Amino acid sequence: MDNEISKLISRFLDLTDEECMAFNECIPIKPFAKGTVLLREGQISKESYFVIEGCVRKYYIIEGEERTTEFYIEDESVASLQSYMNKTPATHYFECVEDSRLAVLSYEKEQELFKRVPKYETLCRMSMENDFGAQQEALARFITSNPEERYKNLLKTRPELIQRIPQYHLASYLGIKPESLSRIRKRLFNK
Repeated sequence: MDNEISKLISRFLDLTDEECMAFNECIPIKPFAKGTVLLREGQISKESYFVIEGCVRKYYIIEGEERTTEFYIEDESVASLQSYMNKTPATHYFECVEDSRLAVLSYEKEQELFKRVPKYETLCRMSMENDFGAQQEALARFITSNPEERYKNLLKTRPELIQRIPQYHLASYLGIKPESLSRIRKRLFNK
């Protein structure tokens, strides 16, 4: 079990040598440069990703303005599920915010893995349920809080993003303009 992807999966599942080989054959790890767009609005998503190193941003373009809705960092899955599963055009973009190393899984290889390693399908289902619950909580928290509360929550729950992500992307993620984020940071710093 010398491949990085099988070591990663074995953190969640006990794997036989044959199962390790299946993962190693089906899920390559690829480097992507900062600024690489993995998926564009209108494209049909043919791949899902798992962040080994780096950061991927999900955003929409609304009235010519980018609106960031998520950041994916190490040990997080990146997928446009509606597009990927239903073969429909994506409504958003995925872009590497940093140089990144991503495990890349095509729909066809995922189906092959489900056959070769049936317990992988259970892991995927559990992971999706966990991610869905977290997304529900994040959306509710966003809707019910003001920008300063959102920033404080970001500091508490995802402090690593503050140092890694440009301020204009963070502002977009918080639903405010960069100038407003600067005022919030200054106000909190002076308290």
